[in-house]
Amino acid sequence: MEKHTDVTRRGFLTTAATGLVTAGLAGLVPGKLLAGDKTKTADTSKKKIITRKLGKTDLTLPIVSMGSINATFPGLIEAAYEAGIRHIDTAAGYQFGRNEQMIGTTIERMKVRDKFTIGTKVYLGGRREAAPEELKSKFRTTFEGSLKRLKTEYVDILYLHDAQSAADPQNPATMEILTEMKKEKKARYIGIATHTQIPEIIENMIKAGIYDVLLVSMNLTMDEDDEWLRQIKNAADAGIGIIAMKTMAGGSRWPNADTRRQYSTATIARASLKWVMRHEHVTTCIPGFATYQEMEEDVSVAYDLDLTDEEKNLLSDNNITYGLGFCKQCRTCLASCPDEVDIPKLMRTHMYAAQYGNLMHARATLDEIPKQNGLDNCLSCDTCQAQCANSVDIDRRIRELKSMYA
Repeated sequence: MEKHTDVTRRGFLTTAATGLVTAGLAGLVPGKLLAGDKTKTADTSKKKIITRKLGKTDLTLPIVSMGSINATFPGLIEAAYEAGIRHIDTAAGYQFGRNEQMIGTTIERMKVRDKFTIGTKVYLGGRREAAPEELKSKFRTTFEGSLKRLKTEYVDILYLHDAQSAADPQNPATMEILTEMKKEKKARYIGIATHTQIPEIIENMIKAGIYDVLLVSMNLTMDEDDEWLRQIKNAADAGIGIIAMKTMAGGSRWPNADTRRQYSTATIARASLKWVMRHEHVTTCIPGFATYQEMEEDVSVAYDLDLTDEEKNLLSDNNITYGLGFCKQCRTCLASCPDEVDIPKLMRTHMYAAQYGNLMHARATLDEIPKQNGLDNCLSCDTCQAQCANSVDIDRRIRELKSMYA
């Protein structure tokens, strides 16, 4: 595995050098990535990676970071660092802890812990209704496991993972344990990661007054969602650092086949990230690249947010936006379901399986749903379809999930 990884990585470093020179970015990549190619870097040496300050923290980050949910080999982390990425996002539950372990081992071997901003997340699931001391104990135990796997005494950002209720930011037990971790210097900054009820959760984060960072879904399907975007800006105005996730509207394997025929993968990726990062109150984004090619496409955005003509065409095509059918986890559909099925979480499960190609995380997400609200309970009555504000083909995705997990 190490030999294969090394060979693959060397091949990437060679081809990436050529590709980045063609894109006018060669002089921007530090370290070994372009070592020995001095003649090709001269013309672009004045270009710099774009960085932004993360809210009220003392962190300044490149506008493109690394989401690691699909990353499975150390060479990708090394190449990302050499390409200028300085922030990596993980979670206790990613790959059942093996993701954190890989990151910790790699960063320790590279001896760059002081140069890497690490964010991780603790998921409490159904335990949110548990007794406060039980909830705090579970959070602490899970997080201390993360620190061991990451081989570090602290993380830079610690999140409550997947806040699902507007009340979560003001849950006394959650607030206490996050604050304790910060006081104990096991977390420099604390925050919330959420996919759902964004405006309400942001409002309560601001009221709580303890949070430093918000990790939030943001992509081009939200272009006309004024309330969503307004509340994200409100959080930034309140000093909360904004990090964007789900920037590819569900993953690079877009469900709209026409888009893939009209535009290259690189154009889709760059246009998507540029749409997000042209919102200047967003500090950085965490696209979940899993290959060197995806990394190269994403990192190029960190140096230049100007849109090409092709990217403008993609972003102005409403058929593409609507065709994505991205589930914004607004939960409007829940009230219409006679079987009380957790439709939003099933839509995320489908995204992880069909678009991310991450069957392990899809299975883990599916297992989080109580049996009475799960896949087997859905009778495909189509009642929820009429309630969906984002034209998600719920019934088709449910059927596909049943074919995979029945």
